[in-house]
Amino acid sequence: MAISRLKNTLLISGLVLMMIASCQKDEKINSSPSVKLSFSADTIIFDTVFTTIGSITKEISVYNKESEKIVISSINLAGGNNSRYSINVDGVPGTHFNDVEIGPNDSIFVFARVNINPGDADLPFIVTDSIVFETNGNIQDVDLVAWGQNANFILWDTDRPGLPKYKIVAAEGVDTTWTKSLPIVVYGYAVVDSTGSLTIEPGTKVHFHSGSGLWIYKGGSLKVLGTLEEPVYFQSDRLDGFYQYLPGQWDRIWINEGAVDNVIEYAVIRNGFIGLQLETLQEYMGNQLFLNNTIIENMSGAGILTRFYLVASHNCVFANCGQYALALTLGGSYDFRHVTIGNYWNYTVRTTPSIYVNNYYLDQNNQAVEFPFNGNFANSIIYGNQREEIVVDDMGNDFTLKFDHCLLKTEKDINESEIFINSLKNQDPLFVDYTVNDLQLDSISPARDIGKIEIANTVPTDLKGVDRLESPDIGAYEWIPVIEIKKR
Repeated sequence: MAISRLKNTLLISGLVLMMIASCQKDEKINSSPSVKLSFSADTIIFDTVFTTIGSITKEISVYNKESEKIVISSINLAGGNNSRYSINVDGVPGTHFNDVEIGPNDSIFVFARVNINPGDADLPFIVTDSIVFETNGNIQDVDLVAWGQNANFILWDTDRPGLPKYKIVAAEGVDTTWTKSLPIVVYGYAVVDSTGSLTIEPGTKVHFHSGSGLWIYKGGSLKVLGTLEEPVYFQSDRLDGFYQYLPGQWDRIWINEGAVDNVIEYAVIRNGFIGLQLETLQEYMGNQLFLNNTIIENMSGAGILTRFYLVASHNCVFANCGQYALALTLGGSYDFRHVTIGNYWNYTVRTTPSIYVNNYYLDQNNQAVEFPFNGNFANSIIYGNQREEIVVDDMGNDFTLKFDHCLLKTEKDINESEIFINSLKNQDPLFVDYTVNDLQLDSISPARDIGKIEIANTVPTDLKGVDRLESPDIGAYEWIPVIEIKKR
């Protein structure tokens, strides 16, 4: 009896082992096109600030959350052998991997490594690549991000629904200063919180990654204190030649209402989506922006977009904007003196004017809600490649707009003296070279010597520091003769 039971036990055990082996051999592979991988992170950020040549390894987990085995047909390092990154899949190094299996409810590790020399001036500020996965025809990727050249890097650390990813650089009651010691590179949004302040010293260069920007939240303060010799730059983190004039590479500088005035002096803001978005979020707090001696150029959206704001702007240039140079909406008060707008956008078809002004919005019942508007353009040039560069959309109540001693591109009747005072219409200002945003005046420009002296007295020097008090030109630049010195 005992021998018989032992035989039966051995027979049953053998059958079980055969069944297990058979199941393993025939394990089903899920080939559905709906299958997708899951990752422990969608971006690997190497956020160490390197001071010497750096080499760091990080990892992600790649999950199969299906109840059947899946086969990843390929895993590729997008940059291949030219990448500054290297990867390792479950212990095997390489740049390309085929037919990587993951069991049901299982995972694999992918390791990524980067080698950076922060002293290499040919490096971009942010070195990127990606790991690309293809599973049943589905393409997914994980981004690789590392700091390149030596800089002060600001990396977002907060991600909330409905808001851009951001990092608070000046908390409530905190005063922060950015200096020219190293470039500032912003990845995400740099935020100045309520009652916080940010001062940017002369010569500072601020570089924004794609989709990034600067946000001065309501009650916050911004002081950009560039000088003629050392302006402050706001631009993309891509510095190679192709990107030199390319619009839309970063997002915007966004300034909300505040209890103190904001100041931007001698700045160059270029190659983003919106140069300055000035917006009252909840209530007017008595502040305004003083914007002087500043160039805003190559913006794919607007140079300035406002919603019920106060702006005083002297000696500014707005060039090459994809929609508007100035969109002044929902009322506000605006004083532009000796500004030059030259909008010859040609990346796409522009159907919008250089200047759009508006003093109302339509509520949910399609009823107009109006705001007071006061606008003044004096000794200024507004020109571009549209037949009409000025569009006024107002409800007629509590609305004033004046162009005093200006040169305008418009089909309007400028004999309406209450709005147009001693202004010229549709005369080419003859900029030196608008194709590269050089909006200085040629010697035979009709904008020469026609400025109103009383206005010039309030802005006595031009954007380059040239005196304009004798026979002032209009616009941001005073023409000066080129003196040729003959060799003796």
